[in-house]
Amino acid sequence: MQLFRIIYEDAKNIVNKDPACRNLFEAILLYPGFHAILFHRISHFLYEKRLFFFARLNSQIARHLTGIEIHPGAKIGKRLFIDHGMGIVIGETTTIGNDCTIYHNSTLGGTGKDKNKRHPDIGNNVMVGSGAKILGPIKIGNNVKVGANSVVLTNIPDNSTVVGIPR
Repeated sequence: MQLFRIIYEDAKNIVNKDPACRNLFEAILLYPGFHAILFHRISHFLYEKRLFFFARLNSQIARHLTGIEIHPGAKIGKRLFIDHGMGIVIGETTTIGNDCTIYHNSTLGGTGKDKNKRHPDIGNNVMVGSGAKILGPIKIGNNVKVGANSVVLTNIPDNSTVVGIPR
C-alpha cells in the first residue's frame, strides 16, 4: 500500500508542477518521466533483493521506452519530477532527495576517477536545469538551483544557485 501512495504522489506532483498537465490520468498515461520513475521503483526493489540481472533488464526496458536511464542502484526520494526527460542519466550510487525536478539531457554521473561512491548526492527541493552535468561523489545541498548546461564538480551549499562551467 505504501508503494501505491508513493506512485500516486509522483503522479500528483506532475500535475502540480507542470502547467501543461491537465489531470492525473494524463500524468500517468502520457509522461515518460513518470514511467521512468515507476520502472525505477521496480528495478530498485529487484536490485535491493540482489536480483541484479532482472533489475538491469527492467531498467534497460525503461531506457528504451522513455529515453531516461536510471541505474537500479540509484536511491530516489518522493515526488521527483522529470520534465522532458529525454537524455537524462542517473548513475548507480546517486541519491536524490524529495521534491526535486530534473530537466532533459542532464547527467548525475561519475568522473571515472572514483571507486565505490562515484555519483552525486542531491538534497531536497533541488532543480537541475536542462543539460546540466553534476559529476562525481559530491553533495548538492537543499533548495539548490543548477542552471541549464552547468557543469558542477564541487559541493554546493544549501540555498544556492550555480551556473556555468568551471575552468
